[in-house]
Amino acid sequence: MSTRQDNEETPLMQQPEQPVATKTPLPWDQFWIILALHFSHSLVFKTLAPFTPQLIRDIGVTDGDEQQVGYYASILHSSYYIPQTLAVLHWSRLSDRIGRKPVILTASFAIATTMLSFGLSRTFLGLLISRVICGAFNGENGVIKSMMMDITDTTNLPKAYGYMPLPSMLAAIIGPLAGGSLSRPADRFPEIFGRSELLKTYPYLLASAVPAICAAILWLVMYFRLNESVSTRAPFWEIIKKRLRQSYAKRSSLSSSSLISSGEASSEEVPSTSLPLSAVLTPKVLSVAASSSILSLFAVAINSLQPLFYATPIELGGVSLDPPHIGVIFATSGFVGGIFQLLFYARLHDRFGVRAIYVASVGSGIPVIILFPAINALARAHGTGFTLWLVIGFQRALIIILDMGFPCIGLFIKAAAPNRASIGATNGIVQLASGGARIIAPACTVVFSYSMQEGRDAWLVYYLYMVLAFLVIGTFMVLPRDPSLWEEHK
Repeated sequence: MSTRQDNEETPLMQQPEQPVATKTPLPWDQFWIILALHFSHSLVFKTLAPFTPQLIRDIGVTDGDEQQVGYYASILHSSYYIPQTLAVLHWSRLSDRIGRKPVILTASFAIATTMLSFGLSRTFLGLLISRVICGAFNGENGVIKSMMMDITDTTNLPKAYGYMPLPSMLAAIIGPLAGGSLSRPADRFPEIFGRSELLKTYPYLLASAVPAICAAILWLVMYFRLNESVSTRAPFWEIIKKRLRQSYAKRSSLSSSSLISSGEASSEEVPSTSLPLSAVLTPKVLSVAASSSILSLFAVAINSLQPLFYATPIELGGVSLDPPHIGVIFATSGFVGGIFQLLFYARLHDRFGVRAIYVASVGSGIPVIILFPAINALARAHGTGFTLWLVIGFQRALIIILDMGFPCIGLFIKAAAPNRASIGATNGIVQLASGGARIIAPACTVVFSYSMQEGRDAWLVYYLYMVLAFLVIGTFMVLPRDPSLWEEHK
């Protein structure tokens, strides 16, 4: 085991003689399934976005009040992400105990079922229940990240993170096209679906079936091809028997946290056991959770502010762009960001190390904020000309650099885990903190609307965002210069 640890740490130890020779190739026989899972889970939300407003109008919950459409759409949005955030720690800890594969199989089956039920729902309550259940089971996306950490080491994990934007990018392209084209198919394609009473009665079933079929196919692939990545898993009934015993006598010692009490597994098969939650909440894990949550809060707040800033009239502090131009900005930057991380993240990591990338990431936040009023001033002086688009492109490039901090956080998560059997719980804690930050981040845009009111300080929103940027830098300072330093002290 010591030989493996040395091999994993060598590329990070500043020894130029042998960094390349110790690199481990990506296990593509398993890694492609993880990428497909990430695509399937991203597709769940991307497919529904184009037709959700029209669906809400059709079911009649707004009674024809167009102003209520956004209200009910936001409820559906929150009903998915709040359960997802609350469930991520549960699924992550459970995967440490019974294995990643059964958790992911269960979640994929539930996602396929709830997406079909969403398409078959004709009341807002039915839609809401489907989204809550789908979000709760999609909370196992932290398990997917834990599995990626299981099958990689410190030499190839940066390269694995370089591929992670690719599934999201594909889902962002395919999902809206499928959702927009296949909603109300009997009206759009009467020569093909005009005779289908099912699709006339449930006009959004076909669009909802796209992510459901994707999840179902992937379930079959995982059942036959996905290997379990957790060597410390325990049979499910063993966990239940242990819980029953603990209801009579609670034990707080580390030895009592062992998940395998029968003689089916020997000590050689289980080198370490999943720790109780209190033992996982170490200063290392808490520092990573704080850094990840503040970075997520800042990044989501910036991404929530941008479309509002672009659409706001110039005289009120915005840019006066129309929806097609705003869509082009986000689509182009999303594509460029995904390709950039795919091609360059691993190379930049090998060349400069984690700290340099993370410094560039957190340091880009301040110029991103300064560019908001600068763009407005440029629009006031010269209108929406070439120079304005050049500055907007520069700001989006800085945001791409900001987003490169998230793969760095992933490297610190693996290094912070108390032992290999607690990677899932560690990842779950960090994902829970980050998910909570993502939920509250859009509320920061309220300050932008407040600052536009007459008599208010127009810079108030930028003061708030500048505070967040410095918080990102502050939480970064508590992390070590390299994750390998934590690995050495395990």
